[in-house]
Amino acid sequence: MSIFPAQLAPQYIERKGISDKMSSPIPNLLINSAGILFFLLWIFSGFSMSAQALRLPTANRALFEPGGEPRYYVGTAGKTWVSGTFGCVRTYGRQMHEGIDIRCLQRDKLGEPRDPIFAVANGIVAYINPRTALSNFGKYIVLRHQIDGLEVYSVYAHLSEIRAGLTAGKTVQAGQTIGIMGRTANTRQAISRDRAHLHFELNFFLNDRFSEWYKKFMPGQRNDHGVWNGINMVGIDPAKVFEQQARQGTQFSLRRMIQQETVLCRVLIRKTRFPWAQRYPALVTRNPVAEKEGVAGYDVFLNFNGLPYRVIPRAASELKEGPKFQLISVNDAEQRKNPARSLVTPKGSHWILHPNGIRHLELLTY
Repeated sequence: MSIFPAQLAPQYIERKGISDKMSSPIPNLLINSAGILFFLLWIFSGFSMSAQALRLPTANRALFEPGGEPRYYVGTAGKTWVSGTFGCVRTYGRQMHEGIDIRCLQRDKLGEPRDPIFAVANGIVAYINPRTALSNFGKYIVLRHQIDGLEVYSVYAHLSEIRAGLTAGKTVQAGQTIGIMGRTANTRQAISRDRAHLHFELNFFLNDRFSEWYKKFMPGQRNDHGVWNGINMVGIDPAKVFEQQARQGTQFSLRRMIQQETVLCRVLIRKTRFPWAQRYPALVTRNPVAEKEGVAGYDVFLNFNGLPYRVIPRAASELKEGPKFQLISVNDAEQRKNPARSLVTPKGSHWILHPNGIRHLELLTY
C-alpha cells in the first residue's frame, strides 16, 4: 500500500507530509566506488576522517565581537553590511548571495588589500582559476575537505595572488596561506578599493556529470570551469558554521547542523539515479523497506537554497504512479522569508515546482 495520500495531485502540495516512522541512519554500504576512491585518497594523504575544526579564512575576527558585523562584512555598493552576508540579502530579498564577503584588515601604501588568505581546514586543492577574465569571482581557489563525514568544498574568491606552486591535487593544511586578498572580478562594475574583500563559500558538490548536464540543459552557453562551475555547488552559511563552532567548541558537529536545517519543500523523486545519496551517505536516512525490496525513488527534503539535507530511499511498494518529480509539501513561511532561489511557485491555492526547482532536481539526478 502506498504511503502517499490518494488525493495528492502530481506536483501539487498536500499540507500533511508523508510518514517516515521507519527512519534511522543509513548503513555504510551505500558509499559508491567514487566515495571509496575519495576515502582511500584521504587516508593515503594522511588526513583523518574524524571531525576537524574550521578556522577563519582571514585574520578578521570581528564576527565574534559584539556589534562587530560592520567591521567583518562588506556590503554591496551603497548598501549596508547585511548585503555581504549569506542568503536572500540582495535586491530586496530576490537575489541570493551564496557566501560571505569578509572585510580586509591590511593594505599597502596604495590602499590595496594585502590580507593573507588561509585554508579553513586540512584539504586538497580541487580547482584553481588564475584568470580574472573567466569569472565574476576573478582569481579563485576551491579546496576539498572531509569534515564530520561530509565532503565539503571551500571557495576563496577575488584574490590578487594565488600562492606560487599551488596546483590542483596538492594538499594543504588548516591555517596555511593559499593566497592574498584582492578585488579581481570580470564584472562590469569593478570592486572598489574600499570594498576590497574575500568572497568565501562553504559548498557541497552536486553531480560529477555536470558538464554533460550543462550541454543538454544550457546548449550554446560557455562553461569555462567544467564541474567547478558554481551551478554545480550548493552552499551553506559559513558565518553560521563559525559562530556555532565557537559556541559549542568540541561538541560542534557540521553534520548535525546540516541535519537541523529548516525545510523549504519536500519532493518525491521517482528515479533510481541520485548521485547525492552516494556522495553524502551521512545525510541519507535508512529505510528497511527499500533495503529489502530495492530503491525505486527518493523522498528529499530541500532547504531554501536547494540543499538536500535529508534523503529517504523509497521502495516501489511505497510509491504510486506519478511524475518524475512530485512536490509533497511546502513550508510557506520559509518560502516567504527566503524566496530568492524560486524553487517553488504558487499556482492558485497550491504550490508547484518552479522551472528553477525542476532544473535543480534534474541536475541532482542526472
